[in-house]
Amino acid sequence: MASTIPDPIPRSQGVEVTPSAAADRPGRIEAHGIDHIPDGERHGHPRELFSVWAAANVNYLSLVIGGALVLMGLTLWQAVAVIVVGNLFWLLTGLLATSGPAAGAPSEVITRAVYGVLGNRVNNAVGGWLVSVCYFALNLAAAATAAFALVEKTGITANTPVKVAVIVVIAALTLAISVYGHALIIKLYVPITLALVAAFAVVAFAVLRHADFSYAPAEPLGGTSLWALLIAGTTMIASGPLSYTTSADFSRYLPRTASKKAIVGWTALGAFLPSVVVCSLGAFAATAVDMGDPQNALQTILPGWFTPVFLLALVLGTISINALTAYSAGLALQAVGLRIRRTVSVLFDGAVAVALTLYGLLVSDFLDTVSNALQLIVVLSGPLMAVYATDIVLRRCRYDGPALSDETPRGPFWYTGGVNLAGAIALTAGTTSAALCVDTLYTGPVAAALGGLDLSLPVGMTVAAAVYALLMRNDSTVRAARARA
Repeated sequence: MASTIPDPIPRSQGVEVTPSAAADRPGRIEAHGIDHIPDGERHGHPRELFSVWAAANVNYLSLVIGGALVLMGLTLWQAVAVIVVGNLFWLLTGLLATSGPAAGAPSEVITRAVYGVLGNRVNNAVGGWLVSVCYFALNLAAAATAAFALVEKTGITANTPVKVAVIVVIAALTLAISVYGHALIIKLYVPITLALVAAFAVVAFAVLRHADFSYAPAEPLGGTSLWALLIAGTTMIASGPLSYTTSADFSRYLPRTASKKAIVGWTALGAFLPSVVVCSLGAFAATAVDMGDPQNALQTILPGWFTPVFLLALVLGTISINALTAYSAGLALQAVGLRIRRTVSVLFDGAVAVALTLYGLLVSDFLDTVSNALQLIVVLSGPLMAVYATDIVLRRCRYDGPALSDETPRGPFWYTGGVNLAGAIALTAGTTSAALCVDTLYTGPVAAALGGLDLSLPVGMTVAAAVYALLMRNDSTVRAARARA
């Protein structure tokens, strides 16, 4: 039975929660934020992580990306190969998830070991909160578009007031899941996964009936042009798993004795399988219909009765992925140093995302600007993932949760002036190297010299990991972690 002694939340939150009040139950709003989860409140099994990641990856965006690979000029089976290779990066997401039970803390706190207490606030502000809110707005816009079409099918004109109402309703449903938090996500995502699998099974049946399995473009690519496209496609697919440097957020309630292999396996498999299947469906569909406008194109090969169900599934899938995004964004806002409860931070993030979505859909092309900016985020997200993963390996996934919660200059993760120079230098080196190799919104000098080959992902991640491993090899906190039983 859990102790009744209060488990204080760090000063950055300014509130206290007792274990009895913080019981992680589906019908109760989660009381824990970025504070340490005591062993007495740990529960569950790694297999629960499968549905969490599966529900978030049976979605419309995966169909779009799969179709885009064929539209870009790949053959069907080249596209499928790229989809499989790109989705193997989910193994890194699984590796990061192992740090949650080890520390009893979310990723937003664990990375204090990487960047220092103050340096990590900058990391959470940019790599955590800002990116998450932008993704929330983009996903909300995608869901809203499908919902607008669904509303039109009922005979209601999707004018501006109706659009505003639709966006607010979708956001409210999403934030309700995020506010109730971890236990509801674990419970609710099982039926959501089953419902989405059923819906996309119908899509799969329709698509495979019309697909051309021997499809190849009229003028197949070769040489440098082919390699450039293969690497670009792999990077595009990999950007999904690389954006989830927050996977410990959803595993931190597991007992510290939970199998690390099981955590990696269930997390990676839950995301890998649906991502590969749905992305491949998009590629198959592109051999039969114009996936330049997927929502309307797919309706030409789907049964008429199924169209509303399909649109509803698109909305449900987006709500699933956005609930995870909003949950982590709320933790990131706390980790920046604001003294607010997790529920308040989640609602604030949602309000900002709704405002951005309304502005982008109804006033300007703001969402296009955000989308373009997020393409460049891969330059940052790759090195962020690499440095975090390297830290886990160096410490043998041994983290001291209470020590990570110590934000004072006397704490072990204060480093120099609140910043771990090794983490800052490694991230800067990796990001700079990736920026020199990129070929998206602009062409870096290395990409230009290689004829358009965009090596930003492998170069950025390799440099970041190597520099961090070199600089941290004799660090006292790493030696202490290795010495822990």
